[in-house]
Amino acid sequence: MTKAVIFDLDGLLIDSEMIYYEIEVDFLKKYGDTITLEEYAHNNSGKTLVENVSYMVNHYRLPISVEEGLTYVLSREKEYFRKGVFLKPGAEELLRFLGENGYPIGMASSSTRERAEGILARNHVLQYFDSTVFGPEITKGKPDPEIFLKASEKLKEAPSDCLVLEDSEAGIQAAYSAGIPVICIPDLKTPDEKYQAMTEALLPSLADVIPWIRKNSQT
Repeated sequence: MTKAVIFDLDGLLIDSEMIYYEIEVDFLKKYGDTITLEEYAHNNSGKTLVENVSYMVNHYRLPISVEEGLTYVLSREKEYFRKGVFLKPGAEELLRFLGENGYPIGMASSSTRERAEGILARNHVLQYFDSTVFGPEITKGKPDPEIFLKASEKLKEAPSDCLVLEDSEAGIQAAYSAGIPVICIPDLKTPDEKYQAMTEALLPSLADVIPWIRKNSQT
């Protein structure tokens, strides 16, 4: 039975993955390369900025350091985020439902605390979260289970009594490896069958998690 819910951030709670895809396209264009949406979804979605920039610098053999690449990506990120990053459909409705029904709510994101909490505050939903785990607090990123195990520990619930909400294959694998039931709400890419088999359900939007929880809390 679900006693607590753990959210991913990018691509799940906020509509940001297309922003990062566009930044990476612009970044690679400077060096005469490009990245397809499919490649981004498969290799970069759900990963940290450091992992993504390292992938681009090494995979495309760019004539710059990872630090130089990060400087560019972070500057472009600030430009986009000044315009606002918005919640995905059904996000506020789901958070309100969980809060009103006594479910502790956690976040497990590879983002930094400053960035994530700033986005949540600007969207007026930071107050819903009882605990958070961010990238700098862990040693291994998704698909390693560390971040979700730490999130369940902070929520003081057994992994099997939590529910993870994810959009990426790396996130699904991380939750599955942690022994935490996971629901996928796909963003850029529907997970391959291998990852679908690890989930409790694939749902169209965050709003659809509410009837799923209601149904499964009665069983």
